[in-house]
Amino acid sequence: MPALQEPTFLILTALAKRSLHGYGVLQEVAALSDGQVVLGAGTLYGALDRLAEQGLIEVDREEAVDGRLRRYYRLTDDGAGRLAAEVDRLRRNASAAAARLRYRATTPRTA
Repeated sequence: MPALQEPTFLILTALAKRSLHGYGVLQEVAALSDGQVVLGAGTLYGALDRLAEQGLIEVDREEAVDGRLRRYYRLTDDGAGRLAAEVDRLRRNASAAAARLRYRATTPRTA
């Protein structure tokens, strides 16, 4: 299974807690990444459509707000499983990197 791109990982993470509408997803992604990942609306809605087609998220509900339709998305069970697999993959990679850095810190370097 290929690694998730960071924006996809953050979108799924944003929806893991509760259903959100598009603007809410944008805000959560920015907060989760400490402002490092800021998605444009076009990028977000393209990603949401793709994730829905893949069965990782689904429309939870729609409501009209000030004459505009607000669509809420939620993580599916398949999406939660895919997110959990990615978390495991990232943990393994981070653990390997940390171990190598510890080794480097305790091993004398030669010129």
